[in-house]
Amino acid sequence: MLTLFSIPKPFYGQVALIQRNAIQSWVRLHPTCEVVLCGDDCGIKECADEFRVRYLPKIARNDFDTPLVNSTFEQVARTARNSLLCYVNADIILLGSFIPAVQSIPFRNFLMIGQRSDLDVSERIYYEANGWEDHLKKLVADSGSLHPPTGIDYFVFPREMRWSMPPFTVGRPGWDNWMVYQARTLGIPVIDATRVTTVVHQNHEYGHVKQATDNTTEGPEALANRKLAGGWDKMFDVKDATHILKPTPFPSSNSARLLCRNWRTVPVPLLRTRKKLEYLAGAGVRVLRRRLTSASG
Repeated sequence: MLTLFSIPKPFYGQVALIQRNAIQSWVRLHPTCEVVLCGDDCGIKECADEFRVRYLPKIARNDFDTPLVNSTFEQVARTARNSLLCYVNADIILLGSFIPAVQSIPFRNFLMIGQRSDLDVSERIYYEANGWEDHLKKLVADSGSLHPPTGIDYFVFPREMRWSMPPFTVGRPGWDNWMVYQARTLGIPVIDATRVTTVVHQNHEYGHVKQATDNTTEGPEALANRKLAGGWDKMFDVKDATHILKPTPFPSSNSARLLCRNWRTVPVPLLRTRKKLEYLAGAGVRVLRRRLTSASG
């Protein structure tokens, strides 16, 4: 069915809690799913052993000792036992609607993505308890927030797809947006599954980012990722999907899905031009704001 793989951060403190929450949700998705934890940071092997999932330690790293995404994708594609792969960030909880969403896609080659819901999670999730999924959905509805479409935390695609991926750093901006651009450039359908599956991101701090310039992921590694991607006009996002999965108006089952073409989709060259103009306009606004702030100070 599906091989899920991820590159966890070292298992310390709150990060260990949310990563364990995430990984346990993956192993419960379907009996035929395979889970692969990649990298040799502290606690990854022990977690793989505890949950009886596969461990892939030898991942290439950059000069900051941060794992590289392309190395991970290449190794998993060579060794996965399933025909479909899913990269997922290690702070993401996947619910039961995820597998039916994947199964409803009719294309041989595709890229499935979607927006996440951000949620503060400070406790262990007891998956053994009845109704844990309904409880989590209620928490998302009551206190979660849908993340903007620019941040993408999972990718589902056939194992045989070759991305020709530059050596992107994991957990830094740009590479996720490049994935959507690359799929669109290759003419591969990009499926937005936001409306049919709940994907929960457990909020966390960003103290692990080396030489960060703010309290997020910005810094030299983010700049390097964007340079490798080839510029802001290649920063595609969920809005740039070619198709949208929607619940059917009168579903015959809980897994009924309707695939609709995204009317906002335009040819890639035109889309790149539009994105470049949007970025330049946004840059102008940012400069004006800085000047006004400086003048008022």
